[in-house]
Amino acid sequence: MAGAGMQMLPGDGPSAAPSSAPSPLDMTSISFRDQLWLNTYPLDRSLVFDYFALSPFYDHICNNEQLRMRSIHPLDMSHLSKMTGIEYILHEAQEPHLFVLRKQKRDSPEKVTPLAMFYVLDGSIYLAPLLYNVIGSRVARSLYHISNAFEMAASKLEKIGYDAESDTGKVEGSTGEEGKKLMDDKEVVRIDKILTGILRKLPPAPPPPMPVAFGASQSPADLAPVANPQESNRIERTSMGKVSGSEQGLAKRIKLEL
Repeated sequence: MAGAGMQMLPGDGPSAAPSSAPSPLDMTSISFRDQLWLNTYPLDRSLVFDYFALSPFYDHICNNEQLRMRSIHPLDMSHLSKMTGIEYILHEAQEPHLFVLRKQKRDSPEKVTPLAMFYVLDGSIYLAPLLYNVIGSRVARSLYHISNAFEMAASKLEKIGYDAESDTGKVEGSTGEEGKKLMDDKEVVRIDKILTGILRKLPPAPPPPMPVAFGASQSPADLAPVANPQESNRIERTSMGKVSGSEQGLAKRIKLEL
């Protein structure tokens, strides 16, 4: 029953090459599922170990097997804690979907050394990979995608530079379909959108200064702004006094000439 229920990934079957088969120390590429057993018995805390014992992950020389031969529940910690050697314990359970079993070596009632973790997810049994392997796989996958992204960006930038510098004359002299082949319209639209978005984020430019035309009777000092209103009134009275004095002098000259 165990052999018929074990499921392997592609390339792990009998027809695969010997080099592609999983090694005895690395069984993370296979999974086990016995649908006939699942249809017959419920998967709960009391029976999950019996189901796990059918899989190729089970070590038959463990202490749990000795308890089974003595008609004692294989996960009874009151008996396992008094024994030494390889054993399995139920580390976590979320019935009926998830069960986590830990393989460990017991040296004393207080001293144990974890060896491996197995989990039963919806009836399928897997060997949990090592954290080192998981992180290494994620880093390698990230580096692969980052490398592809840089290569794509480099090719796009080279294409834009080639179109803008080397083919400027060709694009200007070509018409119709030839111009479309030399210049990628999608890239032009994309660059325009990027530039437009940058310009929208920038603050508006200040207005240019207005030009000032000086009249015949005006000077730059007359057009200078006056912050104090009293000073402005004093300047106006002074200018009015100058005008009235000049008019009086002109009238005296006219009288003398007459």
